Amino acid sequence: MVGNVPVGGDAPISVQSMTNTETCDVAATVAQVQAIADAGADIVRVSVPSMEAADAFRDIRARVTVPLVADIHFDHKIALKVAEYGVDCLRINPGNIGREEKVREVIAACKDRGIPIRIGVNAGSLGKELMRKYPEPTAEALVESALRNVDILSRYDFDNFKVSVKASEIFMAQAAYRDLATQIEQPLHLGITEAGGLRGGTVKSAVGLGALLLEGIGDTIRISLAADPVEEVKVGFEILKSLKLRANGINFIACPSCSRQNFDVIGTMNELERRLEDIRTPMDVAVIGCIVNGPGEAKEADVGLTGATPSNLIYLAGEPDHKVSNQDFVDHLETVIRERAEQLVSERAAEEEQIILRST
Repeated sequence: MVGNVPVGGDAPISVQSMTNTETCDVAATVAQVQAIADAGADIVRVSVPSMEAADAFRDIRARVTVPLVADIHFDHKIALKVAEYGVDCLRINPGNIGREEKVREVIAACKDRGIPIRIGVNAGSLGKELMRKYPEPTAEALVESALRNVDILSRYDFDNFKVSVKASEIFMAQAAYRDLATQIEQPLHLGITEAGGLRGGTVKSAVGLGALLLEGIGDTIRISLAADPVEEVKVGFEILKSLKLRANGINFIACPSCSRQNFDVIGTMNELERRLEDIRTPMDVAVIGCIVNGPGEAKEADVGLTGATPSNLIYLAGEPDHKVSNQDFVDHLETVIRERAEQLVSERAAEEEQIILRST
């Protein structure tokens, strides 16, 4: 459990991101944590590189409700301090904390407070001993580093942990995660580290993590982009939605558009995505520019728009409902989608109530 979020087992795959503000700037960090949470993130990580940042973390923790992970390296006293301040998880590399007695103190604090640990192994920061054994980062080196750290926790009977073995090279990361998944039972935190900018990093993460997720490997994910952390959350959910592993908000089905389109599909999609980011209700919305594929896609969606002449056709729950002209139809479509989302929430609540009544 990371705060109130279960990780591993049959729990939904959780989506994480990390702040990039100066942690000591409490107001800015709180604002970014809240923006990340508003985008749907289940867990947010905050870097805590100093005791001053630890004190700031205490104030941040008091002002947000989403579970927080503290990212800590080298100084075990920082880990002890944030544990005292109510951190929900510690991301550490036990191998760089220092002498074993320091690691033992951190483990004891986590045991006392029920705080899980993430062992975070990264191809860019393998220890000197491993780099002497392996001239360059490899999947084998990542796994060996992870297992060495697992052994440290195991010596003190601590099994409340998850592990990541991240690399920027997707084949290395995939090989490491596949190997590690056969050797430990604890949850795996997936990520392609330093994946790149918004476009390139999204593609690399989708390819690298999608294959693992399809194999049933991975319990929580972080998309590492040189972009606004909110974008990491959006990309993470889009990957999970495309694999039908998690539902969060609208799943858009939209054509790439061609000369047959009866309205501006691309402009319409850009506007709808911008306006409807706040909707968390799982639903399918089809936006198709012509009647070739439009009716078929609309019939499978909660809300569908099919381009036609002289008027476009809107479908609700798979059935043709009414026509709408191109003039101001985006405003109308937004209203229709919001009303359908509210209806779906009510329908699903009624279904859950019936299930509960039948079970009692």
